[in-house]
Amino acid sequence: MKKLLLSFTVCFLLTSMMPVDASKEAAAGSIVNTWIWEKSIGGSTNPYVATPKTIGFTKKIVFTENGRVITYKNNVEIRNSAYQIEKGKGYFDQSEHDLITFEGKTYVIENLDNQNLTIVSNNQEGSRTIFKR
Repeated sequence: MKKLLLSFTVCFLLTSMMPVDASKEAAAGSIVNTWIWEKSIGGSTNPYVATPKTIGFTKKIVFTENGRVITYKNNVEIRNSAYQIEKGKGYFDQSEHDLITFEGKTYVIENLDNQNLTIVSNNQEGSRTIFKR
């Protein structure tokens, strides 16, 4: 019984030692991968739907662990820049969200899971871009 209590105590101490900034690290870690552009949907003032088929090219972005994002068009690298993830207010609801900034624009991370990434322009346009792994 003492060993069990000791085990629980050690586990508690180790998990309580996680940094306060762990949520930011987790968000940054989960976005690290290659994302294939599926479609973009325009905002209320410019409604449109664009896909690789309608636009005539493919696009992918690669978020690296060292804070770089590499953009490819038809599998040719066209940009290599830094990205940053931080907490901030969304333009539309003024609520706190995870924001990602790259290529001179800031986006709200609307959806991020193992297979999907949806980002929304954090401005009055609010265009939405959907990527898949």
